[in-house]
Amino acid sequence: MTVTSDRTSDRTTDRTTDLPPAPAPAPFPTGTQRLPMAKALNLGMRRALANDPRALLMGEDIGRLGGVFRVTDGLFAEFGEDRVVDTPLAESGIVGTAIGLALRGYRPVCEIQFDGFVFPAFDQITTQLAKMHYRSQGRLTLPVVIRIPFGGGIGAVEHHSESPEALFAHTAGLRVVSPSTPADAFTMIQQAIASPDPVIFLEPKGRYWEKGDVDLDAPLPAPHGGTSDLDHARVVRPGTDVTVVAYGPTVATALKAADAAAAEGTSLEVVDLRTISPLDTATVAESVRRTGRCVVVHEAPVLYGTGAEVAARITEECFYHLQAPVLRVGGFHTPYPVAKLEHDYLPSLDRLLDAVDRTLAF
Repeated sequence: MTVTSDRTSDRTTDRTTDLPPAPAPAPFPTGTQRLPMAKALNLGMRRALANDPRALLMGEDIGRLGGVFRVTDGLFAEFGEDRVVDTPLAESGIVGTAIGLALRGYRPVCEIQFDGFVFPAFDQITTQLAKMHYRSQGRLTLPVVIRIPFGGGIGAVEHHSESPEALFAHTAGLRVVSPSTPADAFTMIQQAIASPDPVIFLEPKGRYWEKGDVDLDAPLPAPHGGTSDLDHARVVRPGTDVTVVAYGPTVATALKAADAAAAEGTSLEVVDLRTISPLDTATVAESVRRTGRCVVVHEAPVLYGTGAEVAARITEECFYHLQAPVLRVGGFHTPYPVAKLEHDYLPSLDRLLDAVDRTLAF
C-alpha cells in the first residue's frame, strides 16, 4: 500500500510501500476497564499500530521479551518484527534511526529502557530531532515519540531512577509530557504518536502497576495534529486554600496530601500539569488566582527544575493575587541515592504537607 504524504518536500515522501501486509489484529477490548498504567500504555500503542501502518515501535528487548517492564508485551506476536523492532543496545543509534525513518514518512516510537540510559542519545535528540523542523523552515517534520520510564520509587540501582525532564523542556522543538493515570496514559500515547512534533513521553515507572479506570472506547485523536489535549493541564481535585501543582509520579502524592490536609480542615486544589513543555500556564494561574497560594512538587531536583519555571510564571501572572511566595518541593541537589535512601530523597507526603503549612503561615 502506498501512503501519500501531505508534506511540502519530496525529501519526506512516505516510503511505506515495502511494509509487509499487516496481520489480522485480535479483537480490541472495549468498554471501561480497570487497568494498570503499563497495560493502558500497551493498549494505546496497540491501537495506534492497528490504525496507522506508518507507526512502529523500536527499542531494546521490546519485541519477544515485551520490554523490561513488559509494556510492549504481546505486540511483537501481533504485529511482527517489522513493526516491533528489537534494536541493539545503542540509544544514539535507536534515535538516529528513528529520525531517518521519520524523514521517510514513518512514525517511530522509541523506548529508552531506563531514564538514565537516554544520555547517549541526548545529542541526537537535542541537536537533530528538536531542530530539524526549525532548521528546514517548516518543510520537514519529525513525528518521533521517545518513551522514557522515569522517576524513582522502585529500589533500582544507579542510572535507573533519573528525572531528566528539565533538560528536554529547556530544548526548543520538543514536546515533553507525562501521564499520571492509566486513563491519561492510554489516550496521551496515542496523541503523541499522532502528533507531527517530536514528543518526549515520560512514563512514571513507579506507577506502572497502579490501577485506574480506562475508557477503551475513547475517540481516537485526529491523524495529523490531533494533539490539543497534550497542551493542557487539568484540575484533578478542586480546592480553595492552596494550589498544589504536580505531574507524573507526584500527582498521586499530591492527592494523598489533599486527603490528609482535608482531615485537618485545609482544602488543597491539585493541578496535574500533564504537559511540561509547552507549559499550560493559564490553567495553573486560574487556580492560583482562586487560592492565592501555590506549591509545586516533582521528583527531580528543585534546583533549576520544572518547579522553578512554574514559580516564575505564576509570580509574573498572579503577583497581586499571591498571599505567599510560590514554594517548591522536590529532590535534593545530589545524584540519585542508593535504593535504601531513595525514600528520604523523594518528595514525601510529610515534606509536601510541611510546604503547605509554610505557605499558609504567611
